[in-house]
Amino acid sequence: MPRYLMSVCYPADSTAPGEQELEAITRDVTAVHEQLEAEGAWIFGGGLHHPSTATVVTARDGSAVTTDGPFLETKEMIGGLSIIDVPDLDAALAWAERMSRATTCPIEVRPFVHP
Repeated sequence: MPRYLMSVCYPADSTAPGEQELEAITRDVTAVHEQLEAEGAWIFGGGLHHPSTATVVTARDGSAVTTDGPFLETKEMIGGLSIIDVPDLDAALAWAERMSRATTCPIEVRPFVHP
């Protein structure tokens, strides 16, 4: 079956949810992950820290340069991801709809390249 990446996208200038809202989001996302696992579609997933915690490594001419912070300045950030294994794009989009409701954020769905 094809694998898809579901990325949780939120505006770069958004504020973190309050404690009660975050508890509800965490509960709802956990429920979606449990449903994915029960159907055998769960591969991997998790939340990400703020992009300011990122380190970018660039290898060139036999050496590596590291830079603190995100690689790109964007209007949206990836807050988390799930990798799923489902029959087709329609199934991936159905899961993305559930995840969007759970996270209260847009979900980008992208297929992995298969050789």
